[in-house]
Amino acid sequence: MSQPDYVKILGQKYVGQEWALNGDNYDGLIWLSDTPKPTQAELDAYWPEVDYNDQVAAVEQTRLTAYEKQSDPVFFKWQRGDATELEWREAVAKVKAENPYPPAP
Repeated sequence: MSQPDYVKILGQKYVGQEWALNGDNYDGLIWLSDTPKPTQAELDAYWPEVDYNDQVAAVEQTRLTAYEKQSDPVFFKWQRGDATELEWREAVAKVKAENPYPPAP
């Protein structure tokens, strides 16, 4: 697993809180909100979930692009009667197979 990205963790898990980060490690975290500053252990515990969510978002973006190029044209052919629903569903399945989701943490 990669090193925790505190900017991503804070951005996703501490929405609305004010902070600054000098560098890329916990020692550079300056907590500006009135709430208690999270510990490094708390932030590190969030990392697998945040990293997984980022990976899923990347797969979804890749799939969207692939659907537009590969399966959408088949869908429109199906709508015109030039292809079958099965051909369209197979094109969608191929995109999903080529761009699988990462294993859950």
